[in-house]
Amino acid sequence: MAEIRDQDIIGRIWDHDYTVLADKADEITNRLGWLHLQETMVENLESIRALIEAVKAGDLVGDHKGRPYRDVLLLGMGGSSLAPEVFSNIFSGDGRGLRLKVLDSTDPGAVLDAAEKLDLSRTLFVVATKSGGTAETLSFFKYFYNRTAAVVGREEAGRHFAAITDPGSKLAEIALKYGFRTTFLNDPNLGGRYAALSYFGLAPAALVGVDLDRLLESARSMAGELEKNTGQYLFDNPGALLGSIMGALAESGWDKITFVSSPGLANFGDWVEQLIAESTGKDGKGILPVVGESLGGAAVYGEDRFFVYLRLDGDHSWDDALDALAKAGHPVVTIDLSDRYAIGGQFLMWEMATAVSGHLLGIHPFDQPNVEAAKVLARKMVAAYQEEGQLPQGETASLDSAILASFLKKAEPGDYIAIQAYATPTNEAKSALQAFRMRLRDETGLATTLGFGPRFLHSTGHLHKGDGGNGLFIQFLGGDVQDVPIPDEAGGPDSSISFGVLKEAQALGDAQALRDSNRRVIRFRLEGDTARALMGLISTPK
Repeated sequence: MAEIRDQDIIGRIWDHDYTVLADKADEITNRLGWLHLQETMVENLESIRALIEAVKAGDLVGDHKGRPYRDVLLLGMGGSSLAPEVFSNIFSGDGRGLRLKVLDSTDPGAVLDAAEKLDLSRTLFVVATKSGGTAETLSFFKYFYNRTAAVVGREEAGRHFAAITDPGSKLAEIALKYGFRTTFLNDPNLGGRYAALSYFGLAPAALVGVDLDRLLESARSMAGELEKNTGQYLFDNPGALLGSIMGALAESGWDKITFVSSPGLANFGDWVEQLIAESTGKDGKGILPVVGESLGGAAVYGEDRFFVYLRLDGDHSWDDALDALAKAGHPVVTIDLSDRYAIGGQFLMWEMATAVSGHLLGIHPFDQPNVEAAKVLARKMVAAYQEEGQLPQGETASLDSAILASFLKKAEPGDYIAIQAYATPTNEAKSALQAFRMRLRDETGLATTLGFGPRFLHSTGHLHKGDGGNGLFIQFLGGDVQDVPIPDEAGGPDSSISFGVLKEAQALGDAQALRDSNRRVIRFRLEGDTARALMGLISTPK
């Protein structure tokens, strides 16, 4: 904190001084728009409210005239989908808005599940991608455009779609071509993971029924705290203090930040997970966010864990457990939130803390040098499929506990285990994977993470290739009961690839990118029911 004070780090960040973080201005001066969203987005709220009024009024024509929309399906990945999912999970129970679900999986089962649970004539699709060219997102759009056109007709299909993207992107052109209801052009001067308070987060939040004025007021109040940068007042700056804790602990080997939240905050940790992983996991360094691990006793944690407790006012669910961990010597940070709307300020606070920790670690928190590795390899796999009619055969091991135990013997203190599931994210599969995860944590004492592919590729996947190489990666490949073709063009009948092939190509590309980065990887193919196969592995004696 003395270093931050003496070098005026906070003031220089607010002044967009790129030398705080790097020697060059690239991807810094044009990535700091997040500092001002709580002010600039106020001017854009009317365009969001206009969309809300239209879809609630039911301004369709023909056979569906006068029927208001009931559901929203957001099609996006990573920074375009995680904040909307947080808003949906925290606020959708109020009954003030539409029901919002997020599709961020190319697994055919996940795609079909989303399609078959919706009345497409009363569904608004929000297509969200900053670049406008994200392969998964555009594949989702083409599929759901064709499904919707089959129900309401091509003349009306476009009115069921809205876009959120950067100016001049491919998606902006698609939206114009297909007659989207509206297109929100976002501030291009911020990265996707720093976009929670931009159109990417606020438009879906409003559809759910979130009071945007109240949310942005929370962020404005936090901004005032985050500007404190002199003398003892600096210690009242939560972004500077939290960033110092994150950076200093990581430098000292406590590099695994474990999130515990009040039940009312649902999956806020999933958003923070991407922010920290993509921002700090590079140049052989990284802070590993651990989200969704059940709390255990002090004995199951190594001396590399620190805990952050996001606690809603009046909730004391985890007080005793975290007090016990603190007494056992684990650093514990408690952040009290007055109510759910305090997450508006939390978005901004964590962004500032991540920037500060990046300064202390000597890394660039706004670029993503490792993000393309798996994408490039996946594209090569797809090209091979389109040329030869089949994907390359990836190396897989038999689903055997002895083989798994042998792999885990490669672990060393300070390592972590990343479970990667390229499978349909059903509740049964999630429960089985969570049980498997907890068994590994308790048996090895190592931190564990769990991600469904390809979702995690847009979150923790970057850190996996860019950190210090202390991860062990267990990849599960689930079988597809029914595959789903991806249209080559929206509105057209032809298809040269399916969602199942795309998912398999992404899994192959990710595994190869890990191996190219000298990571420890093992892959298991799950035949039949994913949950049953996993439970068979879990129930096998060590």
